[in-house]
Amino acid sequence: MTELIEKSKKHLWLPFTQMKDYEQDPLIIESGEGIKVKDIHGKKYYDGFSSVWLNVHGHRKKELDEAIKNQLEKIAHSTLLGMTNVPATELAAKLIELTPENVTRVFYSDSGAEAMEIALKMAFQYWRNIGNPKKQKFISMQNGYHGDTIGAVSIGSIDLFHHVYGALMFDCFNVPYPYVYRSDSGDATVCRDECLQGLEELLMEHHEEIAALSIESMVQGAAGMIVMPEGFLSGVRALCTKYEVLMIVDEVATGFGRTGKMFACEHEQVQPDIMAAGKGITGGYLPIAVTCTTEKVYEAFYDDYENLKTFFHGHSYTGNQLGCAVALENLRLFEAEAIVENVALKAEQLKEMLGELESLPHVGDIRQLGMMCGIELVQDKATKAPYPFEKRIGYHVSLKMRELGMLTRPMGNVIVFMPPLVSTNRELQIMVNIMKEAIEVITKEAALIGEDV
Repeated sequence: MTELIEKSKKHLWLPFTQMKDYEQDPLIIESGEGIKVKDIHGKKYYDGFSSVWLNVHGHRKKELDEAIKNQLEKIAHSTLLGMTNVPATELAAKLIELTPENVTRVFYSDSGAEAMEIALKMAFQYWRNIGNPKKQKFISMQNGYHGDTIGAVSIGSIDLFHHVYGALMFDCFNVPYPYVYRSDSGDATVCRDECLQGLEELLMEHHEEIAALSIESMVQGAAGMIVMPEGFLSGVRALCTKYEVLMIVDEVATGFGRTGKMFACEHEQVQPDIMAAGKGITGGYLPIAVTCTTEKVYEAFYDDYENLKTFFHGHSYTGNQLGCAVALENLRLFEAEAIVENVALKAEQLKEMLGELESLPHVGDIRQLGMMCGIELVQDKATKAPYPFEKRIGYHVSLKMRELGMLTRPMGNVIVFMPPLVSTNRELQIMVNIMKEAIEVITKEAALIGEDV
């Protein structure tokens, strides 16, 4: 075990990780079963963030394991450039049954960031292909996050992640997002309407040069699980339609049942022009993502080759058979086990459980939609004063949770709770209890010490 840890320290460079932190307290996962994972020392942990927001049925789901094995006996991979394969074709047809009604086409990729990168390129080229090349710019939401490729970073707006790459990014318009807890009014309706007004003012002035608007569907994940107020997403849709701007809806984190709907935009019956999805598409097993479009967008690229309207984008493992096969089985299980319906029911129970945290003196806000949850910790509950960045309260709470047998990754001072969708009410209660204990211990220590914990 020591040798393996030393190899990890010597050779690995982990994503979104300050390796100096990792070297002080390394964790290596060896196996998983159900909603728990086990490290190389044999300690088990609840997977409180679904292995970064993507696990649906738990680990080692027999049917998903078998789907991969069965496909492997046929073929592991062949290209999708200029041809297709059986599971990729079947999955596309199944997805069109499940996605919003106006969506008719599926373009495959390997990650949510790439799915969004594709969406941007499609939107940009769409206007060029139909003879309106002036529409080249994009609108993004304040605190938005769409991935880590350069295009996705350019339409992102989380300074901690993005500022160092400023010289590589293209400029886009950035508009306020309704973060009700931190708004001046604290009122959901007022906050929503102010943000929609700001968006419309921008569109009135610049719509002739704007190709598309990008928005995370119903919940901003990386910003701290910020749930938008009712009517905001549909309001954005109405404005995009009014000013002839394509609406790109990012369902990478929110899609496939996470919010109690198959796709979060269903909460407000929003029909996107382009939609990106991933994460839960394979149940958390293999890297598949999709960019789905309307027939109108697709037709703008359909022409004789010499007219150069082809969408020149694709990667080596696009439409991989193993990934598509397990995704098909995942979607079959969604129906057979009523996953979405059960999430909607369990979300009500989870809301009550999370309510147990409201009395804690340093829990400022609890945000939840389905099984996407964020608990914002504050230094002063009355004034909503945040903990200083350098205190890393969220990080220390997550370490305490790990000690108590549960894994998650915080977003600054926000504790993320996104368990596998099949978690039982009993398991949810145990995980909430772990969060509560960790928050109590760490915030009390911080208050007593009055300096970094």
